[in-house]
Amino acid sequence: MPSEQRDQDRDEIVSAFDEAVNMTASQMEKWLDTEESKSAGQSDGGGESVGHASGRRIVELLRTRKADLDDDDLAHMRKVTGYVHRHVEQRPEGDVTDTRWRHSLMNWGHDPEK
Repeated sequence: MPSEQRDQDRDEIVSAFDEAVNMTASQMEKWLDTEESKSAGQSDGGGESVGHASGRRIVELLRTRKADLDDDDLAHMRKVTGYVHRHVEQRPEGDVTDTRWRHSLMNWGHDPEK
């Protein structure tokens, strides 16, 4: 793939990620320390949920300069964007403030209450 196309793809991935992730790295770190965060989402069998592990990776990504992102980072950013978009569409009825749905999304860096 020509570097011009790769740069455009990279910019689109980063832009979509920045749109989907509406929490800062420090907000995420604070959230990931809560019991609500640790109990939301599906566990991989070993204890930590997939979303919680992803949240820790998102904190790293938010603190990484765009120029330093590698292919694995971009792939995870694409995964995060897809997850957020799918789950936002599944919003339950009523007040979502203290729901597993919101907590799960927050593990992926998106607070639907913002």
